Amino acid sequence: MRLHLRISIICILMSGVWLSNAQASEPKLAQTGFQFLSVPTQARAAALGDAFTAMYGGSMSLFYNPATLGFSQATLDFSLSQNNWIADINHVAGSFSYSPAQGRYGIFGVSIVSVDYGDFFGTVVDPNAEKGFQPTGTFSPTAFAVGIAYSRALSEQFAFGIHAKYALQDLGSALIPDADAESGTRSKSYSEGVMAFDFGTIYRTGYKSLAFGMSVRNFSQEVRFESEGFQLPLTFNIGISMDLMDFISPENEIHSFTLAVDANHPRAAPEQLMVGGEYMFMNVVALRFGYHQNVDDRDYTVGAGLQFEYGDNGGRIAIDYAYTPFDVFGNVQRFSFNLSL
Repeated sequence: MRLHLRISIICILMSGVWLSNAQASEPKLAQTGFQFLSVPTQARAAALGDAFTAMYGGSMSLFYNPATLGFSQATLDFSLSQNNWIADINHVAGSFSYSPAQGRYGIFGVSIVSVDYGDFFGTVVDPNAEKGFQPTGTFSPTAFAVGIAYSRALSEQFAFGIHAKYALQDLGSALIPDADAESGTRSKSYSEGVMAFDFGTIYRTGYKSLAFGMSVRNFSQEVRFESEGFQLPLTFNIGISMDLMDFISPENEIHSFTLAVDANHPRAAPEQLMVGGEYMFMNVVALRFGYHQNVDDRDYTVGAGLQFEYGDNGGRIAIDYAYTPFDVFGNVQRFSFNLSL
């Protein structure tokens, strides 16, 4: 048995033990921060219900499973995504990957996520004021994460990857009492940053297009604002994907239908099941759907995409869209653009 197959089996068995222990213990709910790190960044993945651990989606795959970058055929790949999240929160994500010497030394990637939470009206407690508080004007919380990734295929079937990122959340500043200050108050900034890591493996079984993936996302030390500490949204993911047309017409280049299933164990939520399907016509038009189980306020997603090949070197341009009904929060829409050559 080859080494990469042994590694995959060991990882899958370890994940099963961890998930079993996690289910047997009391869940730790609503105890994580920096939640923007768990928001889906890519429209294609979001349309598939986030069942993307065992699928490749350009350089933005490093947000889901950095190992899948190892099988990239592109020398350069650039992706940009816009996410109109709930409560008018705006997410923008970008990624870039480079494969020197046709991937002989692995594939390198960079990523960035920026979040704008909008404007908030601030106040400070003041017992002497008529309403018990004084306005402090508006403030605008923000967050961002920037990272670097490395992935390498050890064979035609197995690849691993790591994504190291620095995440920061700025909640703005506030006036707090200070007896030593002339005004009796002083301004204090609430901003914290931390290093986080994503790890992943991907194994192509060799049986048709069947692939297994595994990833650990947002592994980090504890973050502390004032006296309260919290963890990042650590998530353990196991995924499987396959083109079901392999059973019907293996040589068919007009139609494909990929089914993907992920089992996720978040640090601060019950275990989740994600299912996604992607129908592709002539490798140009894509229709997608996804389903979430045990995910608050949303059940299904839908989406579509267009991709075109250009040049003689396998260049590709893709545009994707995802739509997610989000219960009382309204609807979430995502748009992504991908360019590879």
